[in-house]
Amino acid sequence: MDLVIGIDIGGTKTKIGLVDAQGICLDQSHFNTKDYPNLEEYFDKIQNSVDTLVGNIGTSVNLIGCGIGAPNASSKKGTIENASNLVWKGSIPLVEKLKKRMDMPIRIMNDASAAALGEMLFGTAKNMTDFIVITLGTGFGAGIVANGQLIDGFDGFAGELGHVDMTMGDGRLTGLGVRGGLEAYVSATGLKRTIMYMQSKYLMDSRFRNIAYNDLHGEEITQAAEEGDEIALMAFDYTARIMAQALANFTAFTQPEAFILMGGLTNSGKWIMDPLEKYFNAFLLEVYRGKVKLLLSGMEGKTAAICGAAALIWENNKKELSKM
Repeated sequence: MDLVIGIDIGGTKTKIGLVDAQGICLDQSHFNTKDYPNLEEYFDKIQNSVDTLVGNIGTSVNLIGCGIGAPNASSKKGTIENASNLVWKGSIPLVEKLKKRMDMPIRIMNDASAAALGEMLFGTAKNMTDFIVITLGTGFGAGIVANGQLIDGFDGFAGELGHVDMTMGDGRLTGLGVRGGLEAYVSATGLKRTIMYMQSKYLMDSRFRNIAYNDLHGEEITQAAEEGDEIALMAFDYTARIMAQALANFTAFTQPEAFILMGGLTNSGKWIMDPLEKYFNAFLLEVYRGKVKLLLSGMEGKTAAICGAAALIWENNKKELSKM
């Protein structure tokens, strides 16, 4: 059985899975990234996790490669460069180090760009040539596909739209120190920051007045909105308005058929999607109105990042087969 290792490296968790050619994750595991500040021990943990997963399959497995999605990943260099949410600093030669442990083709890419390939192979974008995947987790990521090709960039860092300044330099700081950057507002973390901002601006009662920032979770904000909490409703509206303005701006430079949204913030459902639809169509230039869709990911939520990473190998394998 031909399978690909998919690895999603996050600031909190590293997720690993075995993915088949249809984008189905047959088995997966995860561990805390921060528990392995020593790089060699981290690579050992990855190798041991893969060995365990292969053993769990119970049949003969042929690993044809390993795809990795990570923040600040350079697909051209095979490195992670100064990722603000990872425990390792500087330039990390990830592909070079892993190849010493796993002798197979290994590709790495920005996590949102990997997700875009995953959507093109396995998800909502199967029949699209122009779309942008937006990942809404701890930060804001973007994977851009135009004319059927992933926009990778000169050095492999294209798509860092989460660090586009939305306030002319007079706003919140992103993890990379950009003042007014999009991810400081439109992300799971940004929504929490907006809850605190709304409480300082308005005086109405809210459940959040008894919750510390570090104890606040996205599920609670969604629940509060369902209960009619005004602070929660205003926070979602504020977040959606900023995201809609950004997506309308992004439409002008590639004219995507769709934006495909994935990540924790999308779990808020109509509370984020309804105002987003309203503001997005209002902000779009007239020539684009009614032509750009807002869609949710077609990959299963719990394994979407793993399958997106595995798509780096499956997509390359598909290209090689087409040449034969």
